[in-house]
Amino acid sequence: MEERRKIDRVGYSANGVIVICDTQEKIYVKTENISPLGMAVRMEPGAPDITGKDIIIVTETLIMYADVNRQEKQEDGSLVAGISARKFTDDVLQYLFDHIALEDDNL
Repeated sequence: MEERRKIDRVGYSANGVIVICDTQEKIYVKTENISPLGMAVRMEPGAPDITGKDIIIVTETLIMYADVNRQEKQEDGSLVAGISARKFTDDVLQYLFDHIALEDDNL
């Protein structure tokens, strides 16, 4: 039987920051679209390859724990990454409470 339900992404434009869990490196991004299961973000030219990385993304109105499943260079040199949501673990939630402050004016 064919699955009839479908979750489409909708436009969601917001500034955000990606924190790579292993290194705690921060990358400033602009979201492009979102669904309950993931999102797409645009990064500046020269941003590192984060494909396969375990990340936390913080935007103006949400926080998502996720995996980066693809990253593609665009004609203008920017990079677009596809992100798949993951279930929060106790360790990740504790990290959020201990380390991430939304004091950054770039958000």
